[in-house]
Amino acid sequence: MSPILPNAAKVRVLIVDDSIVVRKILSDTLSASTDPAIEVVSSAHDGKIALAKIPLCNPDLITLDIEMPVMNGLETLVQVRKLYPKLPVIMFSTLTERGAAATLDALSLGASDYATKPSNTGSPAAAIDRVREELIPKIKALCTFDKLPARTRRPEPMSRAAFPKRSRRIDIVAIGTSTGGPNALAEVFPAIPKNFPVPIVTAQHMPPIFTRLLAERLCSHSQISVEEARGGERLSAGHAWIAPGNFHMTVMRDKMDAVLVINQDPPEHSCRPAVDVLFRSVAANFGSGTLAVVMTGMGSDGVEGAKLIREAGGEVIVQDEASSVVWGMPGLTYASGLADAVYPLRQLGQEIVRRVLQSRALAPPLQPRSQAV
Repeated sequence: MSPILPNAAKVRVLIVDDSIVVRKILSDTLSASTDPAIEVVSSAHDGKIALAKIPLCNPDLITLDIEMPVMNGLETLVQVRKLYPKLPVIMFSTLTERGAAATLDALSLGASDYATKPSNTGSPAAAIDRVREELIPKIKALCTFDKLPARTRRPEPMSRAAFPKRSRRIDIVAIGTSTGGPNALAEVFPAIPKNFPVPIVTAQHMPPIFTRLLAERLCSHSQISVEEARGGERLSAGHAWIAPGNFHMTVMRDKMDAVLVINQDPPEHSCRPAVDVLFRSVAANFGSGTLAVVMTGMGSDGVEGAKLIREAGGEVIVQDEASSVVWGMPGLTYASGLADAVYPLRQLGQEIVRRVLQSRALAPPLQPRSQAV
């Protein structure tokens, strides 16, 4: 849980949206929060006004609509990044194809995160509840650590447990990520060569539509093929799959092959897809032949799964704090003593390739495991 800050250190939020209804919902949501760590300091109905208000109200974070008159959200974001490169910005978009595409554009332009506008909730109270559940944790994750004393920011690692020492080759790479993940994946995937000898499976916390568009964008800039999983695909070398929004993704053994399975079991860590679900299945089916990568993201998803992978003899590496938008998932994996190593984002791709190729040059192939999940 994020720390509750003293009143003097409240997170100051500027709301930017052309809809008076949305501005009121956001303002009411944040004002009605039982957590005293957040306050709305001002609002604006277009980007031009927002840029004028930033030096006046000195916000710690901006929520930014995408479609606005005068100056839209993407145009505003470009200017915000020029003038205030470290100011967190959460895009507020519709759960549509157009909204998803624009959100991915915004993330590539430097937006910190995004939230989806509530639709078909039935009442203003329900809309407020939806926004509160999604938006407030993101605001706190992006801002509260910046307001804490430096000594409290970095979790200290626990003593490393005596996990089995790996003795054979890597046969699968499993990646888990959340906040900041689309941009991080966009740096890692292009570093993977076309002849990469193992499959890659990825759980990225995103809703439907978003994951498909993300896979398409990653594929267009990568040497390997990247797809949103549909279920039933047989894993193959040099190919990556991303779990579809609102579905968990697992792997299971089918004789000598491994097959992707998707399901709508209950969310874990309030997420579907969840990293732990994917990691558990990979640990059960590939064991010590697994390389897990935990990247930027809010919360603790992935820690349990990383522990199972380490217990099975697999490897776990994590993204470092400096290059993470939020060092929640990788930070807690590190603090739990589960990380074999920590790398900056710019090195993650080449390190994945190095570990996989080195392991396969030195170790015998995987034998099918007797049980699968």
